[in-house]
Amino acid sequence: MALVVICGQPCSGKSNSAVCLAEVLNESESTLSVRIIDEMSFHLDRNQSYADMPAEKNLRGVLRSEVDRSVSKDNIIIVDSLNSIKGYRYELWCLARAAGIRYCVLWCDVEETQCRKWNEERREKGEANYDDRIFEDLVRRFEKPDRRNRWDSPLFELWPHKDGIDKSATAIVDAVSYLTKKVDSKTRDVKILQPTIATQSSHFSDANSLYELDKATQDVTNAIVEAQSHALGGPLHGISVGKEFPTINMTRSVGLPELRRMRRTFMKLTGQTSLSGAPPPSDADSAKRMFIDYLNRELGSA
Repeated sequence: MALVVICGQPCSGKSNSAVCLAEVLNESESTLSVRIIDEMSFHLDRNQSYADMPAEKNLRGVLRSEVDRSVSKDNIIIVDSLNSIKGYRYELWCLARAAGIRYCVLWCDVEETQCRKWNEERREKGEANYDDRIFEDLVRRFEKPDRRNRWDSPLFELWPHKDGIDKSATAIVDAVSYLTKKVDSKTRDVKILQPTIATQSSHFSDANSLYELDKATQDVTNAIVEAQSHALGGPLHGISVGKEFPTINMTRSVGLPELRRMRRTFMKLTGQTSLSGAPPPSDADSAKRMFIDYLNRELGSA
């Protein structure tokens, strides 16, 4: 039903704001379930997660995959993380658009000096905090949201240092109103994102084609996961799905979340092609060959 992206500098009150927003939503008349997705959900240490670019990229991938699995028209998902890169916020916006739900950004706007002070206070209390080097790097790279960008709109700005984090805060009240307001033909101030042909799941006219494509891609995915588990992290010199199929050539190990994303992307692309050209494969062997060719193109140059 909705995706809420919490964004702000490190130690700007994002987690408290997320909890506060969730509490108000749960107390509202809305019957939708509310869930917060954050680093703590996966027992990820903040300093390890932002120690370098590969670790940070992995963190964003984990959170994005969980959001992708969780968004629906039956719940409200709150993403509690830095969400400091505008390109990443755009990716989350695309997930909301693909799901056909509402989207908004809650920005905890706090001065860097105050964030730095709060981080030091947490350290003195023995609470979770950022190392100085990581803190300064995150502050430097933070990209402020801009309500003129569709992926930053609507934007609700909260000032935790000036006004505190309270259920009666204007930003919290406005966000809850936006997320729970009933929509009809006369509603103009609530925007529900609409999927495009590039984001919505393909709908084949032939139900058998969809079944074969789904089953075939899942079989290939399972084969890759099994081969990687047997390799125990060692190099893979080609994965065989069967003598009659091409070998899957991978230059690196690929996690299950990434494989799932690639599988969904392939099925969407196949569906788009079927709307303007040849029909999708109607047998499992053809579907497997197509998916293997796609994986070799994507993973062979990764």
